[in-house]
Amino acid sequence: MNEVRVRFAPSPTGRLHLGNARTALFNYLFARKNNGVFILRIEDTDKSRSKKEYEDDIINNLLWLGLNFNEDPIRQSERISLYQTAVEKLIEEKKAYRCFCSKEELDLKRQEQLVRGEPPRYSGLCRSLSVEQVNENISKGKPYIIRLAVPDQTIVIKDLILGESKWEAKLIGDFIIAKSETEPLYHLATPIDDHYQGITHVIRGSDHLANAAKQIFVYKMMGWPLPEFAHLPLILGLEGKLSKRQGAKSLSEYRTDGFLAEALLNFMVLLGWHPKTDDELMSLKTMINEFNLAAIQKKGAIFNQKKLIWFNRYYLRKKEPREILELIDSTIEYFKVEVDGYRAKNNLFFSDNEMLKIIELGKERTDTLNQIFANVEFFFIHFDYPADLLIWQQYSSLEIKKSLEQTRVALFDLDDWRSDKIKEKLDRLSDDKGYVFWPLRVALTGKPASPPPFEIAEVFGRAKTIELIDRALAKLK
Repeated sequence: MNEVRVRFAPSPTGRLHLGNARTALFNYLFARKNNGVFILRIEDTDKSRSKKEYEDDIINNLLWLGLNFNEDPIRQSERISLYQTAVEKLIEEKKAYRCFCSKEELDLKRQEQLVRGEPPRYSGLCRSLSVEQVNENISKGKPYIIRLAVPDQTIVIKDLILGESKWEAKLIGDFIIAKSETEPLYHLATPIDDHYQGITHVIRGSDHLANAAKQIFVYKMMGWPLPEFAHLPLILGLEGKLSKRQGAKSLSEYRTDGFLAEALLNFMVLLGWHPKTDDELMSLKTMINEFNLAAIQKKGAIFNQKKLIWFNRYYLRKKEPREILELIDSTIEYFKVEVDGYRAKNNLFFSDNEMLKIIELGKERTDTLNQIFANVEFFFIHFDYPADLLIWQQYSSLEIKKSLEQTRVALFDLDDWRSDKIKEKLDRLSDDKGYVFWPLRVALTGKPASPPPFEIAEVFGRAKTIELIDRALAKLK
């Protein structure tokens, strides 16, 4: 077999979303598994909708995922002369023609066909125009488009995933391939690029299956060999089409929400494909080793938000605090703006080591990166809480007040201010651990649930811990 060459070919008319990212991933895995080449092609011939910011978003997110391409990105807008040559060749060989029908005429014909119960397609009226008629229309400045003269034959697509399907030319009609000689449309530019870039396998969503039939006609008209086709199942929501609410978001949005690249990769690869084993946790290297187009399912893949969160929580737990600190620099900057005034007023500053301890505490109860500091925000903000939150189960406020007083005395003279020593000292105060640790937790966090209070106390330090206990005691007077 020749060297495998695949491409991911997005249009920069929007940000890279999950479905397209999965297509890029499957192309990347297939190329790497077969020691082939993975190409990025930016299909930006739609001048009105293509934007540089979207192109940058696509490239940045592919690199963030680790899907590195082997060659510099190719832009269709820089290859217009190539498409123009192909259009002129097709017209010269009478395999394509200029169509001068107006939009109003086409709409009328379409309505007539629908009334008769026929599939709407172009009648081929301009196909029979003579050279003289064409030149006369051009000299008059009459607008035109360019259509492919589709031969009356059946196209058979042998798809590596969906199997064989047949497409009748009479149901397709003479479709448009360009707005002009220098304005190619998708059905022309794509097969031309695939041919000249040596693409051996076209791997894309199953919504492109009908496009494949039209593009095969272009291949045949140009006299080129066909690539292999593999159309991926669509990603569906629990109720059908995937909606924004169910997960149809851009990669940038997922990043902003605090999802990790590893989690998204692991989640996406299982949307329509499964390894031979039951182990669903996979590194990118493992995915490459295990990947097989034949194992991709034909039916739609169901998006499961809970599964994505589960993956993200797993990979977040595996990361060291310093690595997390580097990942959430932007989050820290946000908190820095919010809390600088409070921290300066209260002389509250954390060292790098203390910040790493805070991250370690925050990540144990979080699903995403941006939740880490939200879970331990009591380190950074002035918090308040109702006095009755300090009460543990059946105890009275006087009993809880006594518990906090005992805790204060025990911690005031503690020589070794480490979490294990703090816990060891407080464990001696009562057999009922809730009686001691519940009010201390609330005093230090203002919350009914948090990381262990002795670990929080270690980060706060003795002075701040005593200050917060005193504030709790004042609430109980």
